[in-house]
Amino acid sequence: MNIPTKITVSRIALIVAMLIAMVVVDGLSMAGAINLNSFAIDCGNGLYIGGFYLILCIVFIIASFTDFLDGYLARKWHQVTDLGKFLDPVADKLLINITFIYLCIGHNQPALDIPFFVYVVILMVARDIVVDALRFIAAGKGKVLAANIFGKIKTVCQMVAIPLILLNGFPFAYFDGGWITRIVVYATAFASLLSGVIYVAQNLDVFKEDKHE
Repeated sequence: MNIPTKITVSRIALIVAMLIAMVVVDGLSMAGAINLNSFAIDCGNGLYIGGFYLILCIVFIIASFTDFLDGYLARKWHQVTDLGKFLDPVADKLLINITFIYLCIGHNQPALDIPFFVYVVILMVARDIVVDALRFIAAGKGKVLAANIFGKIKTVCQMVAIPLILLNGFPFAYFDGGWITRIVVYATAFASLLSGVIYVAQNLDVFKEDKHE
């Protein structure tokens, strides 16, 4: 296993640690063993950031950076492998979707003043399922479907939206009332939907039945 792949594996391990922390903290909070409001950081002007969500945000940013790092090193050192090509998108989707889903169902989530947020997350998860299903069908026919630029834009939008939500809109919430966070979230949903539609449209030939002489 080369270094870029080890970095990808470390990102998966970090994601597992994040998930365990989410479950434990949420469970303790529901049981009344801890009060997350006691760990809120007062940023002034009525803006508060949950201490746990600040930690979660830092871990998320570190994990997101490893997403750039492993791909960069793999290309620079000519160490692109089939294992790396499989694990990298899996790690990305685990990191993003687990965090988004937790923000929907967590009992101590930040103040999400974002209408239709749950449906935005459903749309993004559904898009990933469709794209992955298409790749699976293509793989069964010996074809490899490369990611397009729209998918990369979608991923960047997601990696910007999540820290904004975790930090309760900081620093923009000081002067915009949370509008920038909402705009970023809706732009992320649009980018996700658009990239999925384009990806399917570009690879419709995958659904053609092979003709045997």
